[in-house]
Amino acid sequence: MKHLFFAVTMCAALGTLAHAQNADPYANNAAAGTTQFPLAAPAGKDSGAIRTAPAGSVNTGPFDANNWKYGPDFTKPAGSSPIWNPVMAKMKAGQKVTGGTLFAATDPSTYCAMANAGYDFIWTEMQHNFKDWDQVGVMWGSCPHAKAVPGVRLAYADEREIQHATDAGALVIVVPTVDTVEEAKAARDWTYFPPLGKRSQGGGQAFAPNVWGNVPGGYRQTANDNIVLIVMIETLEGIKNAAEIAKVPGITAVFAASGDLGNFSGYKMGSPDYERLINVVHDATIAAGKRLCGPFAWRDRPDFTCFQAGSETAAIARGAAAELTNLKDTQGKVEVGPYAPRR
Repeated sequence: MKHLFFAVTMCAALGTLAHAQNADPYANNAAAGTTQFPLAAPAGKDSGAIRTAPAGSVNTGPFDANNWKYGPDFTKPAGSSPIWNPVMAKMKAGQKVTGGTLFAATDPSTYCAMANAGYDFIWTEMQHNFKDWDQVGVMWGSCPHAKAVPGVRLAYADEREIQHATDAGALVIVVPTVDTVEEAKAARDWTYFPPLGKRSQGGGQAFAPNVWGNVPGGYRQTANDNIVLIVMIETLEGIKNAAEIAKVPGITAVFAASGDLGNFSGYKMGSPDYERLINVVHDATIAAGKRLCGPFAWRDRPDFTCFQAGSETAAIARGAAAELTNLKDTQGKVEVGPYAPRR
């Protein structure tokens, strides 16, 4: 009988121990939050946070998103924020900047050759090309501190597309076919961190120490003052709204789209109707105190200070011709076959 009683007692004890060992480690406890989370809502109860702020809050009273006082933890350093983007520095100084277009290439060697050729930024083409963001990230990350900073013309102005660009390290964002103030604000919102915009702090290559992670003042704190945002006006609707688009806070420059303003209007460059459209963009941009951009051929147009230059294939052709000079047409002559003169 004693043996049976001992066995039953041991089984009960072991059962209790097993239950303790298998207890839910995440179960609520009576003192939840008193050490690690002293301001946490009490377990299973309404904290009333939507109505009342905890003691010590800057934002008191009922929660009000429209009048929220933004905190200091991610603000730029005291005084003037450091400008470490050379393109932004030149634009603030009123100097001209030029972007070289990387249209089709995806290999880092071609990108780095363009980036070290003397352009201010590289206009990586994503609107009219089929590159993906993995390829772009590899190119930009291969020589992030080349002479030219990484830039991109996106396919459209939405959160996914713009944040792919910023997280990969873009310092110049070009958004095409901006027709309305709402589209301009969307471009601004996804380009910049709060409080200016709505960019998510999701990490990415831009935060890496060998990219912008070690910039003066910190990347998160100073990105808003260093990323250049250019919106393109390309349609008649964009022309109609140009004055209001140019006024949107956060937009650095407005690009008068030389090709598509002809495409959407039916008039060629130089005609009075075409030139009127360009002048509308000019007037709206200058009145808003923003920079005015156009194709490289317009570098002598009044008030235009930022430009898109030719593509990598055009640069290669020009470079080869300059190297060869009078040798470029001295190939061997044959009378038959695919290399024979056409008759």
